[in-house]
Amino acid sequence: MNSKRDFFVTTEKTFRDYKNEAEEWITLATGEYYPDILYDACRLYEPVLVQFGLLLKSSHSSTNFFMSIMETKNQWMRTQLCRIFKKYVSPQTPVEMLKRKTDAEKICSQFGESFRKIVEVQRKFSSRPMPDEALCAVLWEYKDRGKKGYDLTERLFDVLRSHHPDWVIAGPERAGKDVLLGKIFDNYPKPDRPVDFVICEGKKVLAIGLARYDSDRGGAQEDDRTGQYREVAQEIIGYADAHGMPNLKVIYVNDGPGLLLGSMWNDYAYIEEQWKGRVKVVTLRMVPERISKKWLES
Repeated sequence: MNSKRDFFVTTEKTFRDYKNEAEEWITLATGEYYPDILYDACRLYEPVLVQFGLLLKSSHSSTNFFMSIMETKNQWMRTQLCRIFKKYVSPQTPVEMLKRKTDAEKICSQFGESFRKIVEVQRKFSSRPMPDEALCAVLWEYKDRGKKGYDLTERLFDVLRSHHPDWVIAGPERAGKDVLLGKIFDNYPKPDRPVDFVICEGKKVLAIGLARYDSDRGGAQEDDRTGQYREVAQEIIGYADAHGMPNLKVIYVNDGPGLLLGSMWNDYAYIEEQWKGRVKVVTLRMVPERISKKWLES
């Protein structure tokens, strides 16, 4: 017969159990108002527009124009010039490709024929005011891309360290290189698998974690994220089981209003339930309550 104490054992809440009060558990990052940002945006990007105009004026073709941009030594300036080039000349070219100096000739070869003609670019550019407030506002949106995610990981590290000072939390707190699992585990099947943080106690790895801030998410992006999470969890737990680490845990720290959109909350809850006890999905506010020493060592 069960003891009297057994009748009072409570089941730990799952991620799904928080759904009815989801709004109370997410973190809302502060934003900036329009048109308030325009003054600062124009001050920051007017020099970029001036440089773009000078290079444009002296170019005899769009490919020549692109090559002159790629000769710009200052990396920040070159990146901004590439973003404007994409808007004016080659919207179909991925901006990440445009930023790689070593790919300049290949880009001209692959995409050059579809570049807008230089005389048309010159005419369109000269028709806009200097500074162009609309374009400055667009560039301003790029400025803080990723900042909310960096804020999340920095606060996450602070929370974990304050509650568990004996743990070692490894990983980039803001910008920086991800942790590669091939450097954490021997013979890991995908050694270049990037993760955001690793929790250790001494030399023992307790948990592997990913952290994301979702300002707005849905549709195909939503499917991509949850699909990636399932793949990573299956991969890590499969490796742990095959190498005698049954207590290794996977933690997904997700936050932001994007969690309230579509089926995100249910999809994350399902991932947690697939590997019950081995995987947890939490928001930043749930970390003190759900990421405990008892759970990590169970």
